[in-house]
Amino acid sequence: MAFGGIGGLIVLVLDIWAIVSIVGSRVGTGSKVLWCLLVIVLPLIGFLIWLFAGPRSQTETL
Repeated sequence: MAFGGIGGLIVLVLDIWAIVSIVGSRVGTGSKVLWCLLVIVLPLIGFLIWLFAGPRSQTETL
């Protein structure tokens, strides 16, 4: 599946947001690495999986 133009830019921005949120979460380092790899290797599907099942950032738990 090839992404291009505005769609590719949107997926890139969403993936960056996901990675920043993963790094800011309270889970262990191993989990962070696995989630980041999932988002990087499978950009769209990995983002969707993280969105529904991934670790939450520290600010969301207040």
